[in-house]
Parts: sequence; C-alpha cells; structure tokens
Amino acid sequence: MVHKRIAIRFSHTFNRRAFPVLFGLAAILAVACGAAATPVPTQAPATAIPAVDASGLKTILATKMLDVGTQRVAFLLTSPKALIKVPEVQVTSVFLGEGEAASETEMAGFHLCPYGVRGSYVTEMNFDRLGPRRLDIVVNGVEDQGMTVALFEAAEHGNVPNIGPIPLLSRNKTLQNAESLEKLTTDFAPDPDLYQITVEDASATGKPTVVVFASPAFCTSPTCGPQTATLSELKAEHEVEANFIHVEIYDNPDKIQGDLNKATLSQPVQDWGISDLPDRFNESWTFILSDEGWGSQRFEGFATLEELESALQVVLAQS
Repeated sequence: MVHKRIAIRFSHTFNRRAFPVLFGLAAILAVACGAAATPVPTQAPATAIPAVDASGLKTILATKMLDVGTQRVAFLLTSPKALIKVPEVQVTSVFLGEGEAASETEMAGFHLCPYGVRGSYVTEMNFDRLGPRRLDIVVNGVEDQGMTVALFEAAEHGNVPNIGPIPLLSRNKTLQNAESLEKLTTDFAPDPDLYQITVEDASATGKPTVVVFASPAFCTSPTCGPQTATLSELKAEHEVEANFIHVEIYDNPDKIQGDLNKATLSQPVQDWGISDLPDRFNESWTFILSDEGWGSQRFEGFATLEELESALQVVLAQS
C-alpha cells in the first residue's frame, strides 16, 4: 500500500486543557491501539469531533489535520457497542469550499494493532486545494452497516519535515552520552538497540533510517499505539540493512514518570517542528529516511508493522 503524508502542529508549552468526554464513547476509547500508564488529557481540534448518523457509527481521525497533496488518511470507526473492524470501508472526500466541486472515492483497509483485535483504517487520498473537506465513510459489513462523516481542513505544509527534503540531522541522546536507558525513554521495557546512534550519524552510514518520536508511557489517545515496540519488530527483520532510532519526546524521562508537570521537551522534538503542533500531546511520529537522508515517508499516529515494512522496502529498493 502506498502511504500518505500528514502535518500537524504541537504546542511549545504544556498547557494541558481537558475537554468534555462524549458520553458513550469513554469505554470505546479506552480500548484503542495502546494503553497508557498515566492518563494525560488531550484536546482534539473541533474538526476532528466524530459526526454521527442514524446508524450510530462514528469516526475518530488519527490524522487530525491533513496537507494539500497526496496523504495517508487513518481513522478509527466505532459503533455504539464496539470498534468496527470489517476488512474494508468506502471513503469519499468532498470539497466544501467555494469553487468547482471536487470529490474522490477510495477503499480504506483495516490494519490490526498489536496485542488484540483492535485497529484503524488507512487509505491514500489526494487533496488538490486548501479549504474545508468532509470524509463520507460507508460501512457495509455483515453486522455493521451505515455511514459516518468526518470534517477537516486541508492545510498548507507545516514545519514538521515532509516527504522530499532532508530534515534537520539532530544529535539525539544515545547510550553513549547518557548514564542509563531511564534517561533516554519512558518505555518500561526499552530496546537498547534503538538508542545507539544519532540521526546525524545515521545519515552518514549510507543506509536508510527509521526514526520514531514517541513517549511510550504517556501514550493516551484513542489513536495512540505501541510504536516503539513495532519499531523493534521492524528492526529485528532489517537491523543490518537500516538504522532504527527512538527519540523520546521528553528530555527528562527519568523525572516525569506519572507527572508531566516536570517535563521538558527534547531538543530534536523542537528541531523537527513537532513541538509547534497545537492540542496534541504524546502522539507518535515516524519518519523513513533514504540512504541519502531525505524524507521518504512520514506517519502521524500509530503505524502498523505492515505499513512500516512496506515504506522501508521502498527505500531499500532504491539504495
């Protein structure tokens, strides 16, 4: 499957504002891709609030804001009782702004998350202009049927590195300059191999590089998942062919277990523009870089092993 690119904006400050939880969704959201050690309030943009039709189906966008151009669009679907997991659903993008009407219809496939039967739908769509859009999603399963919609704004490219350019080659912390893994990650069972090399040094190896920005202990949203564990799985299959790096979102992970009030952002998160993204806390970002260091693929939110494997194979074939 071809993947898509997404840009969002994060806040430099830790202004964590709780928002009202929609009654009836609380139990569903608690069983998304990942589980959190400590609840951290998140606030999604207003356009990402699920819309409901008579069937009771709802959409939760995993890619909350999307750029103009070809994009990876990921979302969860829920019924009043559970997460939807039929193999495919139909997705139509409808332009809502002024000017000539434009629409595109694609099929979105279900991607299973680790550790269970939950997962999200992923497809690729092309947004040809700036402005408001609606996704019309049709479910035609044996037990689940109906339609739901999601609203969003197709935006210009943000500060987060995109496909094509070479991102800032950061000198992230590694085991060579830190006393222990506890100072490098909030992961409770970290893989030491993910903390051996900087992005800058990886770019000089002549190999592709997979970089994950994530805070495993503070992954709390319904679209969050075990991205560092998935990165380790990918590494196990390609550790000779590519570099694999986890960059913790927070600079002082050993001091913030259970308490984000003491948190400071890591420098690479600021270098890559992730800290500028508003109203998004602790979501993962994954970047696949070519052997020359330019951006080959970008994933917002949880990306499955299948998606990462496919994207990595593209750059390995070009190496």
